[in-house]
Formats: sequence, C-alpha cells, structure tokens
Amino acid sequence: MGAEVADMHDIRRIVSEIQELKERRNAVILAHNYQLPEVQDVADFVGDSLELAKKALNVDADVIVFAGVSFMAETTAVLNPDKVVLHPDPTAGCPLADFLTAEVVRKAREEHPNTPLVLYINSRTEVKALADYVVTSSSAAKLISKLGVDKVLFGPDKNLADYVAEVTAKEVIPVPKHGHCPVHEYLIDDVHLELARSEHPKAKILVHPEVRPEVRRRADFVGSTSQMLKAVGTLPGSEFILGTEEGLAYRAKVLYPNKKVYPLNPKAICVDMKKISLLKIRDSLIRLKPKVVIDPKVASKVREVLEESLKIVR
Repeated sequence: MGAEVADMHDIRRIVSEIQELKERRNAVILAHNYQLPEVQDVADFVGDSLELAKKALNVDADVIVFAGVSFMAETTAVLNPDKVVLHPDPTAGCPLADFLTAEVVRKAREEHPNTPLVLYINSRTEVKALADYVVTSSSAAKLISKLGVDKVLFGPDKNLADYVAEVTAKEVIPVPKHGHCPVHEYLIDDVHLELARSEHPKAKILVHPEVRPEVRRRADFVGSTSQMLKAVGTLPGSEFILGTEEGLAYRAKVLYPNKKVYPLNPKAICVDMKKISLLKIRDSLIRLKPKVVIDPKVASKVREVLEESLKIVR
C-alpha cells in the first residue's frame, strides 16, 4: 500500500510539473487513443489519427508534444512547420509503416501505371511524399469512393484495403500484399472474439478495419477508434467489446462512465504506443527535445497531399 501511495504521489507531482511547463512553454499535448491512461489524462486533446491531424492544423501553441508513434509526430511537424514539435520517445515506431518503402511504391507504380496511389497515414513521411492521397482508417473509404476511378493502389495495410474494397465496390490493390498491424492481425482473432463473446454475451462487438476480414465480418460495427467511441455512445445497449488496441477501452470508459466497455483482448497492446510516459513528456518539455525535424522539401510535398486529401473528406 505504501508503494502504491508513493506512486500516486509521484504521478500527481509529475502531472503538476507538466502543467507548469506547458504554461511556460505555451505548449499543448496531443495524445492518441492508445496511450497509457495517465498520458491520456494529461493531454489537452485525445483522438485518432484524423482528429489529431485536424487539431494539429489549428492548434494555438508554440510547442506541440505528440504522445503517439513516430509517423504521427512527423505528420504533426509537417502540418506545423512554424512550431516546435516534440516526440518524447523517437523509438516509438510503427511496424505497419515499416512494411512500405519507396522501392515497394516504385514497383507498384510500374506494375499499375496511371493508377492512383492512396496511402494510409500509418506510413513513413518520405513515402507519403510519393502518394497521390493520404487517408486515415476513418476517411479511407470516403475519399476512395469520391475518386473517379475503378482501381486504386492502397498501402500499407492489407486488411484495411480489403475493407475499403468491400465498402466501395472498387478494386483496391494492397501495397505490399502482406502489410499489417501486428496487434490487429495476431491479437484480435476469432479465438479472442469467441472468448470475449462468451464472457460478455450481451455486449456488441466493435472492431477496427485493420483486423482480419473474418473477424471484421463477425462484428456488429466496424470503424476507426473515433468511430468506435461514437458508436459506444449512440448504439443501443450498455455493454461493448472493442476489437482494437486495449487503450481505447480506457478512453471509452472516461467518455461513457455509465456504459460497460471491455477490450476484446486485454493483451492487445501496442508496445510502441506505450513507450510514451509522463516522465518522458515532462523531460521533453524541460529540454525541448527530442524535436521532430523533417526535410523541408519532403514536408512541403506531404503537406500538399495531406491538405488536399483533407479537403476531399471534409
């Protein structure tokens, strides 16, 4: 008990220090829905990739601390070239993004000439610069449905590509064919779904489109993290199972304290997301490091693609 009290005292102290540093630096903290509970609690804004991208465009601050993985912090830096963007742990990467390289894109372009390349925001910054459009899980189907073509290249998530193809009735070619998020691919499967359903038979099952098609088709709802959160608040019923990284369940419980919300698999943890801690956030505000630095030419190109893509889905 003594250790627990000491830990809570330390957390309160660090949170207080962060609040003071935010005022001194004129800083804001943006946090993804998969972040640790204490990181979500200290953030000025919590959301999914699209929400955070839009927030980054209009944030009124000199310094932005991004609590998320590297491609998200880089996207924020791209959209805010006049601000200091801090990423508390630059080793917090994304295995999904690593599937897609410039060489993979080049080969796909050669095999499918004159085919639009739509990239998931979960991709490296230098690869986004090669895209025709950039989307999130919540905007992918909407944007692609508005393109006047029957076929698109889409990377790097094969499961999201399959979902978009199903929703839009267009040919969506995954680039590469095997790209996936390890958490959604291996930790949200039929076995976990059946176990969760048996433990909570009255609960509705909501899943992320990055899960395997066979899991997606057995769910009651498919959507991005923000869409799942909205569904918890609007769908009938009081119990919900969320088939995505377990951090979203905490966010849902905060937003809807009267609802019962469970992670489909409590062990579906993105270790990269969880690398960001209160201590790292505090230290980044003290040192104004690590800063996210993007090549200006690359940033300009990515910003152009992102802003055009956001206009289409608004």
